[in-house]
Amino acid sequence: MPATIIQTNPAPFEKLVIDPVTLDIIENALRNARNEMDATLKRTAMSPGIREQGDAFPLIADHAGRMIVGQFGSFIGGFLEGYEGTLEDGDMIFLSDPYSVGGAISHSNDWLVLLPVFKNGRLIGYTAMFGHQADIGGKVVGSMPIDSRSIFEEGVRIPPVKIWKKGEYNEDLIKLVMHQTRKPDWCQADLNALIASCRVAARRVIEMAERFGEDVYVSATEELLARNHRAMKALIGMAIAEDPVSFEDYICDDGMGAGPFKIKCTMWREGEKVILDFDGTDPQSQYSINFLLNENMFRMFFGIYMIMVFDPQILFNDGFYDLIDVRIPEGSLLKPKFPAALSGRTHALGRIFDILGGLLGQKTPEFLNAAGFSSSPHLFYSGLDAKGEWFQLFQIGFGGIPGRPMGDGPDGHSLWPGFTNVPNEFLERYFPLLIENYETVPDSGGAGLHRGGNGINMTYRFLADGTISAHDDRWFVPPWGVNGGEPGARARKIVEKPDGRRIIIGNKVDAYPVEAGDLLHFITWGGGGWGDPLERDPALVGKEITQGLVTPEGAKAYGVIANDNGEVDLAATEALRVKLRAERPPLGLFNFGPDIETLRANCEAETGLPAPVQPVWQTAQAAE
Repeated sequence: MPATIIQTNPAPFEKLVIDPVTLDIIENALRNARNEMDATLKRTAMSPGIREQGDAFPLIADHAGRMIVGQFGSFIGGFLEGYEGTLEDGDMIFLSDPYSVGGAISHSNDWLVLLPVFKNGRLIGYTAMFGHQADIGGKVVGSMPIDSRSIFEEGVRIPPVKIWKKGEYNEDLIKLVMHQTRKPDWCQADLNALIASCRVAARRVIEMAERFGEDVYVSATEELLARNHRAMKALIGMAIAEDPVSFEDYICDDGMGAGPFKIKCTMWREGEKVILDFDGTDPQSQYSINFLLNENMFRMFFGIYMIMVFDPQILFNDGFYDLIDVRIPEGSLLKPKFPAALSGRTHALGRIFDILGGLLGQKTPEFLNAAGFSSSPHLFYSGLDAKGEWFQLFQIGFGGIPGRPMGDGPDGHSLWPGFTNVPNEFLERYFPLLIENYETVPDSGGAGLHRGGNGINMTYRFLADGTISAHDDRWFVPPWGVNGGEPGARARKIVEKPDGRRIIIGNKVDAYPVEAGDLLHFITWGGGGWGDPLERDPALVGKEITQGLVTPEGAKAYGVIANDNGEVDLAATEALRVKLRAERPPLGLFNFGPDIETLRANCEAETGLPAPVQPVWQTAQAAE
């Protein structure tokens, strides 16, 4: 049974023609309301993940639940279909269970609130916001256990419930939820921030409806959706061919020794509709790297990618969804069956963007990005400080952004453009640690006409005994280059003891013990390069040597001979480039680096870690 919407005034909205000026005013007012949601959240939340890094995602939808402004696309239609309850003025929904909304939130750490917006007895829209909670209970600090075999091991799961009912707050519910977390102070503040953000946006929606009239406001939202539909229809017809193209990439491992895990997508156009079929993706993992990919979320990913590449002026919303058919096999890594573990889904989430780039660029190589949107590195550090008080850090790290058609990839940047780093001063003030180094890793970005962004080496000195967890990827399968560009360097994590011993701990590890005085070198991957590196301006390579982005040895990948001061020997450079051009094979569209079996053979020598082994089902398939 779908949800029942209770309206005291169920009169239908009148369909009106909206003049361009009014439409523009309402569109920009909605954009501003979305920005106001973010500002409210950051000023009210307490956890560094939300307050400092912005790990939260707003949404304003129309009366039918279709996103007008936001980031991840709307889950509301699917939610309303599966919610066996009522929604009326004064209600607010609270949930965190990914399986209850088809993966619109993708692990239980994401708490979501949904506010239906009523005016004069009629439903005129929805506002929603979700944000990552630093801890929701479960078997490990941070609630994202690498070795979990089901979602029941990953902390409290909240089904869709009313946190507010007819204007009355459900205080007992919140007491129960907060009792499950190691950080109730943070979680309570963050939840209040989510609620406040939704209420701010709801007020702005009501103000617009009061200013222009409810029928005008609703008609304007429908026109914004229709305008987006027209624009995306034209883009799809221009950029997507009828002949199928396929692309595949790999998650390195599951943190428990198995891998790599393949994600494959095939794309083609039928008439005005694009088909995106994930047939060929590996079966779900026994552990937590599964990603319950919501179809609308992927439609939004696809639409954002198309818009940002071809026409960034378009306002992305849900209007184009009927133009995209997403097919995800049941029981695969991207549609695991309940109760599969989901907490480590970030690696597959990041890899989806690399796959989109590989798909969309094959027919138009001039728009092709290299790989680098590859994961979202996490660090956890917890224990008791010198006062005997519990501390707990959750921080998102950054890697190298891929080389792009318009230029180099940014060094040490976020997977999500809206994310920011946690300031080092904040970390040193609130946690028993010092940041010894915070720098890009020279030569880690793939060489190319446009260099891939370098990864980051963030070195932590721990001042208290405790445990750390690291969640990262791209340590085994490197980020690939395109149009002649080279792959980026791979990630690695190293603990250095006070006596100088260096221990490579792997990129997916939980509850690793550290002592006061230990160093952690948290090193992330570099982005793949774009274009022929032998075409890069030698003077630019020399400048980057002086900036510490490239070393004199690394400059040889560009065919450049230079000294430590960045002074280029032009004659020697030209001679080296002639030699390299004569010796190398023809440049391909993609450069994936060594094949999987070569990576396996060389893994321990190159990374200090054993290669991941094929899961049992992969071995069985190979035998067949």
